[in-house]
Amino acid sequence: MQHPHFIDADGSFTLDRPEEISQLYFPLASEAGLKSCVSPDLGGDAKLDQETFLLEPVSVENLHNNRSTRNFWLVGADGTALSLTGASAAQQAVKFTPAQDDSRLTAGFMWHTLERTLKAAGVRAVLTSFVPVGDNVEVLSVTVENITDSTLTFTSYGAVPLYGRSADNLRDHRNVTSMLHRIRTTVHGVRVCPTMSFDERGHRPNQKVYYLLGYGADGQAPAAFYPTVEEFIGEGGSFTHPRAVLENYPGVPAGACRAGREAMGAFRFAPLTLAPGASARYILLLGVEESDEAIDRLFVRYDTAAKVDDALAETRRYWKEKVNVAFATGDADGDRLMKWVCFQPYLRRLFGCSFLPHHDYGRGGRGWRDLWQDCLSLLLMEPGPVGRMIEANFGGVRVDGTNATIIGAGDGNFIADRNGIARVWMDHALWPQMTTQLYLDQTGDLALLDRKAPYFKDPQAMRGNGIDEAWAPEQGSWQRTEAGEVYRGTLLEHLLLQQLTAFYDVGEHNLYRLRGADWNDALDMAADRGESVAFTCAYAGNLRTLAALLRQLDGRSPGGKAELMEELTVLLRPGQDYDDRAGKRALLGQYLERCRHTLSGRTVRVPLTDLADDLEKRADWLTGHLRRQEWIDGGEEGWFNSYYDNDGQPVEGFFPAGVRMMLTGQVFAVMGGVADEEQVRRIVRSADHYLYRPEIGGYRLNTDFGELKFNLGRMFGFAYGEKENGAVFSHMTVMYANALYRRGFAREGWKALKTLADAALHFETSRIYPGIPEYFSTDGRGVYHYLTGAASWFMLTMITQAFGVRGEAGDLLLAPQLTAEQFDETGTAELRLTFAGRPLTVRYHNAARKEAGSYRLGEVRCGDTAVTPGADGTVKLPRALVEQLPAEGGLITAELV
Repeated sequence: MQHPHFIDADGSFTLDRPEEISQLYFPLASEAGLKSCVSPDLGGDAKLDQETFLLEPVSVENLHNNRSTRNFWLVGADGTALSLTGASAAQQAVKFTPAQDDSRLTAGFMWHTLERTLKAAGVRAVLTSFVPVGDNVEVLSVTVENITDSTLTFTSYGAVPLYGRSADNLRDHRNVTSMLHRIRTTVHGVRVCPTMSFDERGHRPNQKVYYLLGYGADGQAPAAFYPTVEEFIGEGGSFTHPRAVLENYPGVPAGACRAGREAMGAFRFAPLTLAPGASARYILLLGVEESDEAIDRLFVRYDTAAKVDDALAETRRYWKEKVNVAFATGDADGDRLMKWVCFQPYLRRLFGCSFLPHHDYGRGGRGWRDLWQDCLSLLLMEPGPVGRMIEANFGGVRVDGTNATIIGAGDGNFIADRNGIARVWMDHALWPQMTTQLYLDQTGDLALLDRKAPYFKDPQAMRGNGIDEAWAPEQGSWQRTEAGEVYRGTLLEHLLLQQLTAFYDVGEHNLYRLRGADWNDALDMAADRGESVAFTCAYAGNLRTLAALLRQLDGRSPGGKAELMEELTVLLRPGQDYDDRAGKRALLGQYLERCRHTLSGRTVRVPLTDLADDLEKRADWLTGHLRRQEWIDGGEEGWFNSYYDNDGQPVEGFFPAGVRMMLTGQVFAVMGGVADEEQVRRIVRSADHYLYRPEIGGYRLNTDFGELKFNLGRMFGFAYGEKENGAVFSHMTVMYANALYRRGFAREGWKALKTLADAALHFETSRIYPGIPEYFSTDGRGVYHYLTGAASWFMLTMITQAFGVRGEAGDLLLAPQLTAEQFDETGTAELRLTFAGRPLTVRYHNAARKEAGSYRLGEVRCGDTAVTPGADGTVKLPRALVEQLPAEGGLITAELV
């Protein structure tokens, strides 16, 4: 089997005969909003959002039907018709025979080139697809070259079916919505403007215009058009056997109109004669605009091949500069894979979680978790705007400690739940603090915590257990005071409120209730008695980290106080008995009732040190409680129970049917500091014994429970080894690695990362383009590619833990944990990134090739300045020193001894 080969340091790659692999797709998008994907035969779709699909929506299961393929046809003088994308009935018939056309894919960030040699026609075709940075247009550049010794004459056709409506209409009212289509042919193409957006909840006038434009050499316009599917494929025809092409239908001229039919962006160019070695160039433009005038303006920007080439060069440059992190270790392919891992967070910001063929998560956009975890990687690549993003995102928090779950476009836009469904994910309060802490460490911008943000307001109240009957939509989506004013609290208050309310929302084992689910959305059937031990461990770590942050604030301004809403003092009563589960829930009820509709608007000032003491006591209590109650002793092995089901029973342990173990509980017990050092060692042994399967990517999410468990979640209905039920789930595997690194278990952490990366690169089983998928299936295939939080965590772990290059209160800390194999043949490992506004190269030299844990930092130089390591063997470079490095880039070198 052919497999991808990297061709440059930026991760560009080639793959021969990509059409022989099923389920491949490649993302193309712009920050203006267009989101496309292309398969090896240029199938796939393109859309702005759920309501605005340019091409017919596809899932991975209908990528292979060729219905929505962007196609370009050649018809020779003898009448033979061939598709340059390989999507014709004749070419499909010989797909796996020696007569198959030769093909090669070459791709990089946001560009995709398919080269195909059509043996029967004697031509070589190069088809390059990309989406320019600032426009909602997908460009397809087609070059046809005569590779014979004879002059060739052919007629060419561009053909793209134009869907032009909501994805909801793929089945629901498909025919009815085609009746809304108003189709026109213009000098250069076909335009479709539906009369309305069909929605039985309320139809709306439509302004969107969907189009396909095209031109040939010297701007040559098409000679004829086929504006409907019927006119193009003909009676009894198909998209891979279109009668208009095969039988030379005359078509219609520019200026023709059609109504009430499925639209087709199809046209024929005048015949072209090519001498031996000569070539011809065609350009297709497909997209969505708000008006005909906007389309006309866009066409001017791309109306020559030279302009298209300039736009392609700019697109490649733009995304190359965006991915401004690079690794140089002893593994060249692994370093290039990391370029794609660092690119993936941008893809998720653009595509959300729903807009690629594998991603059936819903109707578009990102969730609450995504908002915060995507910021982790952006902090390392584009730290400038992240502070504003964080501030805006805090506006999604409710005063009951939950948060909005419908995320609008842009930053800080949240939408009230129009369905009245109370959804509470118990882990949601965890992520804002993790992201905010990284921001503060990377920037030193502690003033962020004093900035104020509103609280989100909708009918949901009492942490999803009640409705605010007094709320009405006209009151707006911001929490108000009794006086009717929008209440704004500091970001520090938002953090404290989230952690404190979660602390009291406990179940019968005095652990945080599972509610609708935690990080694992498939644990969604234990809302009554389910508890998440895993994320109780995580919250214990959060409490401890937040306490340290409060002491840091007090250290900068001794005697400082935090301004908090008066209502919050209910949860800060001294002398509480944390073992009193009923008392804790009663306090939470008092607080929630006071906040059900409005706030008093009054605030109190609480000493930072008092708050820190309080949070540390809570963290210590949780740690002791978890160690006593949830540890499963397996002798030399052992692990923590991760959950209680809806019958109030522990989920993991030694059962008659076999061992039950889940990775999630181990990740957060280690990361949150609940597991002591010996317990970490025993967890590692257990995970290696029961969960590690290197041939499919490493650590499974759980062992096979062998039952459906309707008292815990839908995951147990999935086949074992698929998705949340026992697959190697990349996100949790990477967080497992991160947790191990944080506790000093570098070799164990690298084992988890390396196995995952090797599985992704092993194309014979993974069958994916470079990058990290959401999970690996039971046969090792990468699934749900590109759009996964695992990429942000992988990047974060490699930079801040393996290379140990991370901020600490705004200064730069060097604390490497690279293993011996991560250095090249000269004993060098190098990282390029941006910190304090400076492009930096951090170069470690390990002449003796010592293992992680066996070396310490020796001579360190920041530019021309020598820096002495601290007593703990790390080096802290003051931010001011880093800022003295040249603006175009600085070098930091360190000897490992």
